[in-house]
Amino acid sequence: MSKTPGTTATDRILPRRGRAALGALLLSATAAALLPTTAVAAERESVTAHAGATTTEERDRIDAYWTPDRMRLAGALVPEITPVPEDDRTPDDPRPLPAGTPDPGAVWTHGGAVDRSVGRLFFTFSDGYDGSCTATVVTATNRSTVVTAAHCLRGVGSPTADDTWRHNLYFVPGYRNGTKPLGGFSVRSMATSSHWDADPGGTGSDAVAAAGHDTGMLVVNRSADGRRVAEVTGSQRIAFTRPVEGEFVDTFGYPKDRLNDPAAKYAGSRMIHCAGPARPGPAAPLLWGETCDMSHGASGGPHFTGFDPRTGTGTVVGVTTTTEELAGGSAGTLYATRLGDGARRLHGWARGRVV
Repeated sequence: MSKTPGTTATDRILPRRGRAALGALLLSATAAALLPTTAVAAERESVTAHAGATTTEERDRIDAYWTPDRMRLAGALVPEITPVPEDDRTPDDPRPLPAGTPDPGAVWTHGGAVDRSVGRLFFTFSDGYDGSCTATVVTATNRSTVVTAAHCLRGVGSPTADDTWRHNLYFVPGYRNGTKPLGGFSVRSMATSSHWDADPGGTGSDAVAAAGHDTGMLVVNRSADGRRVAEVTGSQRIAFTRPVEGEFVDTFGYPKDRLNDPAAKYAGSRMIHCAGPARPGPAAPLLWGETCDMSHGASGGPHFTGFDPRTGTGTVVGVTTTTEELAGGSAGTLYATRLGDGARRLHGWARGRVV
């Protein structure tokens, strides 16, 4: 069966437009058993970069494209007939959550820096349907660097193929109920590991993600009033360290369940928080996860160590990649690609870009 660049086992289960409903990398257990991760890891790794919105006209077009209802519907399986989801009116709670409190998934109501530096990342697939992920502003000398998952930026395949990369990329920090409380930022340039340039074993992004390469970096354009994103949102620390089993991790994201599912819990309206001790995936030990019920749309969201609920600050050490369908382990576990040497290389590339 032929497939377009970047499709996965899960992509083939859904209609073509169904890929826009994913916004997250949910991979089958069968595919996981076939992953040639050793071969992927052995290949020499470099940075593959791609230009985004580099002109004023393109930036203005993308800003106008992402209307409130288009943002609310991003990721809908059939947006033409999907009702616009209702806003989430969960009241804010100014009291800080006690540090180290386990959380399987709940709306983050406690404010702090994380409410500004984390946001929803919107994009359009090559088939014309819209999707979304999660992304975070991280510390960098250019004050314009944002981290997410590689699969939020492109599918595996030739980097010169137009349908490999996402289009209309737009970062909305602090997104809430279809609004842009801190404005929106088009993406000037983006980069992933060169491992996404190939399709090892015909498994799509499965093998590359399991081998720990699912990190992407963005350099975003200035705001309409000329400010760099970190000047508007602040930034979170980033580190490239080895994971420690049992280390307490706080995770954030914008999950979006299928809107036609009667059991749907999340509509992408508000940022969700999870927290718990980290553990490696039995079927993908390079991925580390915590108990969490987030799924589609949470991809690329930050996994923090040393998170302080009083200030909303921590150190980003990973980005959401998948659930137990790929990595194994107990149901309701959300796994991250931990940031290592490859992510350090991408961060070095990003911070050197002047905006």
